[in-house]
Amino acid sequence: MPYLLAIFDLDGTLVDSFPWFLRTINDVADRFGFRHVRDEDVEGLRHASTREILSRLEVPVWKLPAIARHARRLKGDAAAEISLFAGAEAMLRTLAENGVQLALVTSDSEVNARQKLGEAAALFSHFDCAASLFGKPAKFRRAIRRAGVDADRVIAIGDEIRDIEAARAVGIACGAVSWGYAAPAALRARGPDLVFERIGDIAPALLSGVRDSTPA
Repeated sequence: MPYLLAIFDLDGTLVDSFPWFLRTINDVADRFGFRHVRDEDVEGLRHASTREILSRLEVPVWKLPAIARHARRLKGDAAAEISLFAGAEAMLRTLAENGVQLALVTSDSEVNARQKLGEAAALFSHFDCAASLFGKPAKFRRAIRRAGVDADRVIAIGDEIRDIEAARAVGIACGAVSWGYAAPAALRARGPDLVFERIGDIAPALLSGVRDSTPA
């Protein structure tokens, strides 16, 4: 059966914010006192889990809420330079027009998210924003309750290892996209239900109810 609810991540999944992140991260590091990300570090970090990244960069965990608030402000200032991936709006529209409820769970603010999504924001039935770094499971559960669907008809789609971990924590399917922050090999190693190589793969898979496979 097709999925009835798709819970999307924003950065790296629907919008192309990775270039902005690379330009910004070392300024944030200076402000909050953690290690710089060097060019030679990037690929290794793309293969690491969130906890491993925090450890390697020596990010003080107690500063994470302040770092997140600062990052949201910076993203708001840079909204004009962070745009949807090509094909994202068409994919979302196809899902919505075929009866799939759309939810957005992101660490960004709802104001920023709506600005980045543009007209596509109207396609979403549920927004649950400002998620803490490890707070997505609770927000996934709330999105499922609001949508009023069974967990086996829900899929969460993201670009990071923590998105897979969050979906597993609440017992829903997870789809990983290959064009975001984490390296595709690192995502595949965590065994997501679906791996998407192209945005155009998402709608056909969800509408047909494909599970446990990798659309080509």
